[in-house]
Amino acid sequence: MDLRKIKKLIDLLEESNLTEIEIKEGEESVRLSRNSGGAPVAYAPAPMTAAPRAAEPVMPMSSPVDAATGGTAKADDLPPGQMAKSPMVGTFYASPAPDKPPFVTVGQQVKAGETLGIIEAMKMFNPIEAETSGTVVAILVESGQPVEFDQPLFVIG
Repeated sequence: MDLRKIKKLIDLLEESNLTEIEIKEGEESVRLSRNSGGAPVAYAPAPMTAAPRAAEPVMPMSSPVDAATGGTAKADDLPPGQMAKSPMVGTFYASPAPDKPPFVTVGQQVKAGETLGIIEAMKMFNPIEAETSGTVVAILVESGQPVEFDQPLFVIG
């Protein structure tokens, strides 16, 4: 793994309220965690040659919230449709600026490639685009909320 990527991960850990980040690329993995002093510590274990270890339980940073009902949404409670998921860890924003309207609202028609929201990671704003055309059925996160990699953000029906 490139040292520049590891440095960016350290910066992300320092800027967030996360206590630990683990990234795997193929057989390489890097695990960063805060020690009691608050400074990140990097662990770069050797590539695994034995059987992979069992997955450790991970506590979600936050529960998805259904914008239509305001309640917490569970995976089996989600409406049917195509999920738009977070491609990275960062902070989700529903609008381009605090004083601007959101990119999309529940019930709005969207086309493939249209911006649904943005995720800020390491001072970079990354647009989240619709992969399919359809209607926004649910918005599962609130603006300003931290999101995890592969976390569902929108349901498009």
